[in-house]
Amino acid sequence: MKFLTEYRDASLVKQLLDQIAKTVTRPWTIMEVCGGQTHSLVKNGLLNMLPENVQMIHGPGCPVCVTPLNLIDKAIHLAEKSSVILCSFGDMLRVPGSKKSLLQIKAEGADVRILYSPLEAVELAIKNPEKEVIFFAVGFETTAPANALSVLLAYEKQVSNFSILTSHVLVPPAMEAVMNDPDSNIKAFLAAGHVCTIMGIDEYYPLVNKYKMPIVVTGFEPVDLLQGILMCVQRYFTKSLYLNTISISDLMQGIVEDLSSKMDKEFIAAKFHYSLVAIIRKVAEKEKVHRIAFSGGVFQNSLLVELITFHVKDFELYFHKELSPNDENISFGQLVYHHISTT
Repeated sequence: MKFLTEYRDASLVKQLLDQIAKTVTRPWTIMEVCGGQTHSLVKNGLLNMLPENVQMIHGPGCPVCVTPLNLIDKAIHLAEKSSVILCSFGDMLRVPGSKKSLLQIKAEGADVRILYSPLEAVELAIKNPEKEVIFFAVGFETTAPANALSVLLAYEKQVSNFSILTSHVLVPPAMEAVMNDPDSNIKAFLAAGHVCTIMGIDEYYPLVNKYKMPIVVTGFEPVDLLQGILMCVQRYFTKSLYLNTISISDLMQGIVEDLSSKMDKEFIAAKFHYSLVAIIRKVAEKEKVHRIAFSGGVFQNSLLVELITFHVKDFELYFHKELSPNDENISFGQLVYHHISTT
């Protein structure tokens, strides 16, 4: 399958393992933060393929594993009320509280429902006005936006019988707790790509600078993970490599505020496009570059390209001509990077 098999390429896996073995000069203990990364390392047998002096330590894993016991007991207590429909993701149902699990009380007759999205809980509340619909909202940064969106949706539709029981946790403080532990021998971290898609990477810079530990953001396939491990042992992660990374935190916050104030959506879209162009120009001026190359599926957006061409025209601009900027050509760039790094 395209965009998947490339990241499971056995020859690339072997080359990366060889590079790691050649690079490692002392014992390395690396923590992969996400349970999805752990699952991939185990499923693909990578733990047994790594050199003996590279040890992987499994991190916090998943929000289900770190949800406080008292929160689970609260959810169970609420679900046992006949006036309540308690909803959550399926993986929460088997997690034991101090006496029972949500799955057990569901079997006893409690109205506990498995949903795929908190937005479904809002619709459920609309259809059941005589019940209080509670969504048990657990998760790291990845689930927080959807949970917040459900609250906004309930507010917009004036749904008074919807509420959430929140147990959100943040990744960086958990990592810093490990870094601060005097008994910890962790030398580097693999951060989770899906979390960084939501929160960006700015919160990791203070940790890198303070504790002098590499933090590499990876995906979940063998090639992703091994490349991340290689970058760790090469101590490749420095802020200078990411000077041109754009933080989207303020941009996303602005969109949420505009939506909350019921601003016209066409105006929000235009504001978003102009903001992107302004950010591109600001970064280019700050880094004193004169040539800017644009790649990625976002640059199939003709409006964005036209705005860049007009408002950043005093720079040398490079757009795709022979290859599409879309994700289908990510693998082309990876092949070029691999060629450069191995020759």
